[in-house]
Amino acid sequence: MLRKKQLFVFFLLISLSILGQEKITLSGTVYDNTNNETLIGVSIFFPELNAGTTTNEYGFYSITIPEGNHKIQISYLGYATLLETINLSEKTTKNFKLLEATESLNEIVIESNIEKLNLKTPQMSVNKLTSSTIKQIPVVLGEADIIKSLILLPGVTSAGEGASGFNVRGGAADQNLILLDEAIVFNSSHLFGFFSVFNPDVIKDVRLYKGGIPAKYGGRLSSVLDIYQKEGNSKQFKVTGGVGLVSSRLLIEGPLEKEKSSFLIGGRSSYAHIFLPLFDNDNKAYFYDVNSKINYRFNDKNNLFLSTYFGKDVFGLSDNFVNDYGNTVVNLRWNHLFTDKLFSNLSLIYSDYFYGLILDFVGFEWDSGITNFNLKYDFNHYVSEKVKLSYGINNIYIKFNPGEIIPNREDSGIVAEKLIDKYANEFAAYIDAEHKISDNFRLQYGVRFSNFTRLGQDELNTYANDQAVVYNSEFKKYESAEATGVENYKRSDVLASFNNLEPRVSMSYILDDNTSIKASYNRMVQYLHLLSNTSSPTPLDVWTPSGTFVKPQQLNQYAVGYFKSFNEGKYTLETETFYKDISNRIDYINGANLIANNEIETIILNGKARAYGLEMLFKKNEGKFQGWLSYTLSKSEQLTAGRTAEEPGINNGEWYSTPYDKTHDFSINASYKLNDKWKFNSNFVFQTGQPTNYPVGQYEYQGLNVPIYDDNRRNSDRLPNYHRLDISATLNPKKNINRKWQGEWVFGIYNVYGRQNAASLAFTQNQETFRNEAVQTSIFGLVPSITYNFKF
Repeated sequence: MLRKKQLFVFFLLISLSILGQEKITLSGTVYDNTNNETLIGVSIFFPELNAGTTTNEYGFYSITIPEGNHKIQISYLGYATLLETINLSEKTTKNFKLLEATESLNEIVIESNIEKLNLKTPQMSVNKLTSSTIKQIPVVLGEADIIKSLILLPGVTSAGEGASGFNVRGGAADQNLILLDEAIVFNSSHLFGFFSVFNPDVIKDVRLYKGGIPAKYGGRLSSVLDIYQKEGNSKQFKVTGGVGLVSSRLLIEGPLEKEKSSFLIGGRSSYAHIFLPLFDNDNKAYFYDVNSKINYRFNDKNNLFLSTYFGKDVFGLSDNFVNDYGNTVVNLRWNHLFTDKLFSNLSLIYSDYFYGLILDFVGFEWDSGITNFNLKYDFNHYVSEKVKLSYGINNIYIKFNPGEIIPNREDSGIVAEKLIDKYANEFAAYIDAEHKISDNFRLQYGVRFSNFTRLGQDELNTYANDQAVVYNSEFKKYESAEATGVENYKRSDVLASFNNLEPRVSMSYILDDNTSIKASYNRMVQYLHLLSNTSSPTPLDVWTPSGTFVKPQQLNQYAVGYFKSFNEGKYTLETETFYKDISNRIDYINGANLIANNEIETIILNGKARAYGLEMLFKKNEGKFQGWLSYTLSKSEQLTAGRTAEEPGINNGEWYSTPYDKTHDFSINASYKLNDKWKFNSNFVFQTGQPTNYPVGQYEYQGLNVPIYDDNRRNSDRLPNYHRLDISATLNPKKNINRKWQGEWVFGIYNVYGRQNAASLAFTQNQETFRNEAVQTSIFGLVPSITYNFKF
């Protein structure tokens, strides 16, 4: 009995000692040792405590653990893992600097699990790509491309070859929130989709959220593409660039004050149009963009950043038709550390997308665009080793310029016309928690409150019974209603206001050291709509806000996943199934005209949409041979029912495939490092052909055969399946060793077997046989490329 009492007292004293053990906060920033860039998403892990955290978007971390001697492991994608022992006896600030794996020292353990799956985090449906991975993927014309790289991942498809935008889990391209250094980018493509607007040399971190989206993000339904630019080398002056067949790029970075401040400026330009006059061709098609960034570190608690982006595209057929469009972004950010547990970021952001058109043969110019001013204040609060909070506010003031017609010749006969500008304000507040319930069970949960206010405009039409679209029972079709009057408002007036709560929750349960299951639910609301009757966005498409006749889109998405790591992380498997339903998805009546339409509400009906599917991603993360295989089986549909028993709705009120429905999406990406001199890369893509409509008959009119389309069979046919194989080889000459000037040659072939993939099918009359025939339009056949990359 005495022995039992002694054991009880012993264990009681041990328990009290553990419970009473003082907790110490360790915080700091993690940098790249070569250039002093902060690193995002670095793992800070204490193996003996089974505790850890990751750095935020600015490289900051904070963790509270018991005092004493602890082993710490710092690891990051593509970098050497750093192992140290730390003695914590009081609150400590400690910064770490990591070396790229190729520059590792003997005392540093190399971990080459690049983009290794994190099994423990509750975050799911997220794809991360490093800059080096993006640059290895072969693309058309030899230009590394973020958007084209994302399309190789499960759940992400393109709208077609040479088409701008991308689709995520059966969603439309306008349902993707694209952020560059926290600023909204409305058009992500150059030359109508041939290139993306993101210079790969400037990009530091790319994350695509397809589901389980944290509460800090809002305003779009399908995905968030969050891209951060580099900050600039604060240690030494560096130049990086590349020269290709149709475009070149240059990046200059260096310290303004060594170890304290730095600058970065990068530019790209295409130049194929320069050679057109040599062939008596006065057409033009080119783009250019400029990225810049300045950062200043006042002290350990205050950093200031100023980043900008400007890009422009010009496409012209002689001087008779000239189209120019582009994005402008400016972001001023201030990082402040209130305490070692409370990090803040205040951002002032300006974003503008403009579109211009010159039609000299008609005699007028066209100008339109969308501008927003964004104020956001975000906080990361490291409450304890088990709880981390994120919260903040965001306010966006938006001006919509639907279009303006400006005569440019006195004899044109064109009357100047300005479509009515529209104004809105979107406010949001959010709180999000990451909660470690136990060693095996973790949660991420939060809520976002959003308010959208449609502000007054100069003129607003009114309609009988508040219906801008009416149904003609005699002709059995929907028609635009005639306005019954016009009302004028002050800018401060409120035309419509919407409030929504958007809950989010994700969970992970660890089955063992190599296996976990995850689940998530998120509700999203989108107040902006892209008016487009094409399968992919074009610069002529117009953004419009929610209001009296256009309701906010609302989404509920559910996802469940199984995640497995094999052979100590050498292989990983991710599988997810998802279901999403959307209300108030806009649909168009038959014969809708979107161009220069001042009464856009007269061609729109509110419907609903749904998408569901299965995604699989298998990756090999180590060795000379690396790569991944992805497959998605999915369905994306839309339905617009009649508003009354008399109305049939669109497509007879039945579900029909959306233009971005791809049943099967399969891709393979592979790279092989033969030696220090040669590296080979390839990718193969297969996608089900996108939905379209074929004629169901024809009739003769004045000697012409005119095809007939059935308005009640929307998207009932498909283009031929899309597939292609791309390869590339990178030559790194041996003479680069120990030389300041480093150069490499990249040789590539896009579409190796010359597949003529259909971008569209048009049904026209053959001028010789006078019979209707299907004419396929293809953008690319086999395209070779060569690029020389350099740095010094």
